[in-house]
Amino acid sequence: MIKAVRTDLELECPRIDAGLRTRGLHLVTLPDAIGEEALIKELADAELLLMCYTPITGRVIDAAPRLRGIVKYGVGIDAIDIEAAKRRRIPVVNVPEYAEETVAEGAFALMITLAKKLGPLQRAMKSDGWAWPKTEWLAHDLAGKTLGLVGVGRIGRSMARMAGLGFRMQVLGFDPHVDQDAMSRAGVEKREDLSSLLRDADFISVHAVLQPETRHLIGKQELAQMKPSACLINVSRGALVDEAALMDALLRGSIAGAGLDVYSQEPLQLTGHPLSPLFGLPNVILSPHLTFYTQEAMSRLEEETLARCDEILSGQPVLIKSHDPRLRSQLHGVRFG
Repeated sequence: MIKAVRTDLELECPRIDAGLRTRGLHLVTLPDAIGEEALIKELADAELLLMCYTPITGRVIDAAPRLRGIVKYGVGIDAIDIEAAKRRRIPVVNVPEYAEETVAEGAFALMITLAKKLGPLQRAMKSDGWAWPKTEWLAHDLAGKTLGLVGVGRIGRSMARMAGLGFRMQVLGFDPHVDQDAMSRAGVEKREDLSSLLRDADFISVHAVLQPETRHLIGKQELAQMKPSACLINVSRGALVDEAALMDALLRGSIAGAGLDVYSQEPLQLTGHPLSPLFGLPNVILSPHLTFYTQEAMSRLEEETLARCDEILSGQPVLIKSHDPRLRSQLHGVRFG
């Protein structure tokens, strides 16, 4: 019987699990906090690995002699040692398209929640039953404001459409990998340098891919360039932002607020976490890395994941839909769409 291992069982994927078992596989599910040694032990006789957040190191890959493929049931691949997989000729695939609109909607929800002060207003309603129109509740229109997109890929372009066509916002974009014509077609004004975007935007939404060169793309210097009235939104990867610098900026009031769905260290905790002080700030909206989590998106994710698993198990080249150069550099067991 072919053995498959799925990490991060906290992310419930009943259709994936049932689908693999229906196909006759012996499926083992492991928790998000699984250690490297325990993961190595489980992969000793496994032929298929499905992961979402758990680090898949070169040591893990090298210790799995029967492994035929790694499927990231999600988008980001920064937790996988791609080079180690390539050396072993083990194809790595992700599911890049399942939540483009979904995550953009989540980022937009964070933006409008910040603009309308819905977080503290909801807390006031629950504690006091009402809130009178005092200065502390004075909110902002989105129409006429400027949204700055740091990363103008699929999700960024979806958010640009919502903001521009839906709310009549001006949309700026910084992305060295997207040319001016492509941005113009998406309704985005291209900025060649990040500083220019940060100085002019009322809301900055981060949609970049986490790579070594983009780690802490938004740091102390970049936060200092933002307007004091501006808010930062991050639904991409926590490490794209220097979180210590962000917390300092929020505590000092040098920026107006933040909406966060992702963190370098997950899960968050009310106490004992580097970002625990954020829970006490009224101008911060915290979401538990769930902007992708809708019925429609999960249905697409599970369907695509099973399709990629079928390709690997049948010996067919696995379909790479992502344009991430790390996945596009694979030479064995893949085809590109």
